[in-house]
Amino acid sequence: MPHATAPPATGHRPRWWTELPLIAVVYALYSVGRLLVRGDVSTAVDHGLAILRFEQALYLNAEHPLNRLFTSTPSIGIPADFAYASLHYVVTPAVLVWMFRRRSAAYRAARVWLMNSTLLGLVGFTLMPTCPPRLLDASHGFVDTMAQYSAYGWWGEGASAPRGLSGMTNQYAAMPSLHVGWSLWCGILLWRHGRHPLIRAAGIAYPLITTIVVMGTANHYFLDAVAGAAVMGLGALLVKPVIRFADGVKARLAGVLPGGLPGGLPGGRKRGGASTAAVSIPATVSPDVSAGCKTSTGERIPGQRTTSADPPGTAVGGAAARDAADADASDDAPAAAR
Repeated sequence: MPHATAPPATGHRPRWWTELPLIAVVYALYSVGRLLVRGDVSTAVDHGLAILRFEQALYLNAEHPLNRLFTSTPSIGIPADFAYASLHYVVTPAVLVWMFRRRSAAYRAARVWLMNSTLLGLVGFTLMPTCPPRLLDASHGFVDTMAQYSAYGWWGEGASAPRGLSGMTNQYAAMPSLHVGWSLWCGILLWRHGRHPLIRAAGIAYPLITTIVVMGTANHYFLDAVAGAAVMGLGALLVKPVIRFADGVKARLAGVLPGGLPGGLPGGRKRGGASTAAVSIPATVSPDVSAGCKTSTGERIPGQRTTSADPPGTAVGGAAARDAADADASDDAPAAAR
């Protein structure tokens, strides 16, 4: 998805005091919206079972063996639970800050891509509330590793929510998996913009490990992970249209608001800090002919009239222009002009 992180057409260095509130507002809207779109539990369970049956029809069954491995091997299951509960809250902002500080030319496109995909994920939670494997009946063969190893972490039975705060999260927002989607976003940016081989290797490993973790902890189906990747792809395709739309809105607001937008083109400043104010040009012209001409100082242009009161080389009609009567009365003027 190279176009998703290409530098914007009107690039300017972003400012943290405008970026931080914007990101905070979008994330708050996403979090509140995620809570408000809780679907009916029976509907969510039906969707989860439908996904499970569809995977079985396709002979896809990565979740069961991974879940058995995580529940039978604490040395794998406990770190996986910590990774599920924390990494998307740490790695995603870290990559965003890294892009802001080190890759500012591509930062805006990366931020728009992340926001597009996150809001599309919210649409998915609204249209298709889905019960994760860990909340299905035990007869389906899944064990909730987060609950199994909850004594080792801060979470309880509410997935990654802190103990006692499970009511503050929507546990039926499994389709699509934004754990996978956000990790894919991080991985692509690390691979594309990282210069050290270890950073690029992390860009490959992080989304793969996240996909294994979400299935092994029974928080997502394999198709949830596929949907998370699809959401990121669609979000990438919308980057350029969204940026064009935002720039158009800014331009219209700048034309309506007095003084323009802060940091915008109106108001005497343009992107990048360069001044657009008109430079004052003096109305007077130097009395020397050489100012703006290819002659030496004091030299007259052939055929040019001067007044007797002016020093040699002073042009009539210049900075110290005389009245026509003075010019006619000049000792140097022809007799017909006197």
